[in-house]
Amino acid sequence: MAFTIRRATPADAPTIVEFNRVMAQESEGKALDATILGRGVASALTDPNKARYFLALEQDKIVGQLSLTFEWSDWRNGWLWWIQSVFVRPEWRRHGVFRTLYEYVYKAAKADPEVIGIRLYVEKENLGAQQTYLNMGMEWANYLILERFPL
Repeated sequence: MAFTIRRATPADAPTIVEFNRVMAQESEGKALDATILGRGVASALTDPNKARYFLALEQDKIVGQLSLTFEWSDWRNGWLWWIQSVFVRPEWRRHGVFRTLYEYVYKAAKADPEVIGIRLYVEKENLGAQQTYLNMGMEWANYLILERFPL
């Protein structure tokens, strides 16, 4: 099945907020604060330095999304693109939605000489997503992520 990929606009904020809310509940069992989430999505949609959302459409229906954030690597003198906020509507999973989004981003990254790699993080228990990412050609990194929340 062929999907259209396009960059999200501020008009897509309600869909992205809902996708992120459902994704957090499904993958991490977290209930996100809708007000904070809404402000975060709106901020990203108006400032491409914060994040860029891409949407997969089947005809005019949004069936999936991912976002990109960016990290500069002084070690490698290049940009790492981080894939985040991946969500595919349940009824569209296993139909190539994520593959189409991933290939779109991968081709864009390969076309930019300053981009040196793509990364993402995934919940330890989300074995299905892990297998999907491995099937796309991604490999396990030699890093663990540590965090400190809230500040």
